[in-house]
Amino acid sequence: MKRTPTVGEILQAKGVSRRGFLKYCATTASILALPPTMIPRIAEAIESARRPSVIWLSFQECTGCTESLTRSATPTVEGLIFDAISLDYHHTLQAAAGDQAEAARHAAMEENNGDYLVLVDGSIPLANPGFSTIAGISNVDMLRETVAGAKAVVAIGSCAAFGGIPGADPNPTGAVAVSELVTDKPVMNVPGCPPIPIVMTAVLAHFLTFGELPALDKHGRPLAFYGTTIHDRCYRRPFYEQGRFAETFDDEGAKAGWCLYKLGCKGPITYNACATTKWNSGTSFPIEAGHPCLGCSEPDFWDKGGFYEPLSTGNFDSGAKLAGAAAVGAALGAVAATAGRRRQAKYTKEG
Repeated sequence: MKRTPTVGEILQAKGVSRRGFLKYCATTASILALPPTMIPRIAEAIESARRPSVIWLSFQECTGCTESLTRSATPTVEGLIFDAISLDYHHTLQAAAGDQAEAARHAAMEENNGDYLVLVDGSIPLANPGFSTIAGISNVDMLRETVAGAKAVVAIGSCAAFGGIPGADPNPTGAVAVSELVTDKPVMNVPGCPPIPIVMTAVLAHFLTFGELPALDKHGRPLAFYGTTIHDRCYRRPFYEQGRFAETFDDEGAKAGWCLYKLGCKGPITYNACATTKWNSGTSFPIEAGHPCLGCSEPDFWDKGGFYEPLSTGNFDSGAKLAGAAAVGAALGAVAATAGRRRQAKYTKEG
């Protein structure tokens, strides 16, 4: 019987030093908001673990989630974690095609029954199951067949997590999220259009270490990355609290880096790690590049009131009402600032 090497053996064979490995474990603990005391446990678990089998299914999607992942910087956690798993089926990345590809999927399911992970990107059409097929199999049937023996399921991207763009009004294909069809397995949502690469890989690192999914919020998202809003950590928030807002994309406020609330930023209602983890190896994120957050990691983001309309104004477009929105934003910011100062005073007194 063919022996499956441990992750530690694989990393050693690839020339990863002990120092580099422990640095990776420390980074993983930090990313997952775990205490430093967990670093030795992560190291021990990963070193002794066998490579878990991962089957990646792509349905109604644009391949953006895969593009995001493959464009992550290396060598990093992303590169290491994908050395540590066995990606046995992926339409875009696998070399096999046709019958060979489907044979690889079935072999992975049979050999790892009860232990493999299923990653899904893209929504599933129900109005006409034959609208989207792979190897003559409808997305619905392939999903149900594949998850039957899975240990857990991860919905990658907003289409798989919440229906995304295919599920936007009027939803001609009857697109639904993975969680609407998979009810007998643990399902975790990693939304975003696309998700941040390190979020996807850190989730796999957690599963590899603990054999289970991390703590989730009410929408099934990992709390380590979706526990706070973008607005909570945005470097432009001081301008929000001062009532300083860009009026247009090229005015002096925009050039000075003022808050983009009046230009429709959805940061105050969007839970994601964009403001801290950022993109392109921590280089930037949309707000830093001068574009308001679209709220792509939230349910039904495509249908929520228009991308460039402030949250407090609905579908209004008059200057007076936009000014009113700015006033509301400033008022809310002042309240938040006052509350923050009170909490700080309390902690200082208690300390």
